[in-house]
Amino acid sequence: MSAIIIDGKKVAEAVKSGLRERIRLLAEKKIIPNLTVILVGEDPASRVYVSMKEKACDQLGLLSETVQLPDSVTQEALLNAIQELNRDASVHGILVQMPLPGHIDSRRVIETIDPKKDVDGFHPVNVGKLVAGTPSFVPCTPAGILELLTHYGYVPDGKHVVIVGRSNIVGKPLANLLIQKSATGNATVTVCHTHTKDLAVYTRQADILVAAAGRPKTITGEMVREGVVVIDVGMNRVDDPSAKRGYRLAGDVDFEPVSRKAAAITPVPGGVGPMTIVMLMKNTVQAAENLSKI
Repeated sequence: MSAIIIDGKKVAEAVKSGLRERIRLLAEKKIIPNLTVILVGEDPASRVYVSMKEKACDQLGLLSETVQLPDSVTQEALLNAIQELNRDASVHGILVQMPLPGHIDSRRVIETIDPKKDVDGFHPVNVGKLVAGTPSFVPCTPAGILELLTHYGYVPDGKHVVIVGRSNIVGKPLANLLIQKSATGNATVTVCHTHTKDLAVYTRQADILVAAAGRPKTITGEMVREGVVVIDVGMNRVDDPSAKRGYRLAGDVDFEPVSRKAAAITPVPGGVGPMTIVMLMKNTVQAAENLSKI
């Protein structure tokens, strides 16, 4: 079996095409969606992520601003910076880049963001709406995964979806989306994690398998059945002396053996990653429409 490669770049471009008309309509009313990112410290990976978001905004004609704060910033100063952006009518989306320094309470930070500008979808108000089936902003990676599955015709309805990972960013919100009575839901969902015994017992049952454990080769060829659809959320740096940078990016799935059994699979990079970025753009446009009452 030769697996279909689920191309996140291709699907992201399709989403961008749909957004351009919405952005044009906003521009006619002199509104340019504004995504402001707060970046604390000099973490190289965080800088790369912020740069990717800035580039995506530029490509679509969105405003992108970055508030740079030092590692030593106090929690009070960070919360004040967020409140200032909450009050700024020209800012439609606020994102605080994670991780934050150890002395900062990430939960307090998320709760301080205005839910109407919470384009990450992590505020408790938005999480509650998602669980209730009336989401305002859907977290970007789960939203991107559903977009990939829908685009390629792998509808979750009636399928057994196994999610490996229970983070607030991917595993939990994705499980909640998939069990909703909706066009992209109606799945039977099993969530596995680090305390799951005999993980392979569950992964072999999956019609659709989502690997979001944050560890390379968590899913091996022996752990999947023939014909499974595999979504690999992992983005891990693996040492590779032959690579130009001394490392390569790898997912949570052992790609070669799994792809020989799968019906379809996402690559790393180029699968889920581009979708996460474009769904952030979509949420920012939605925030601008909502705040402008369009």
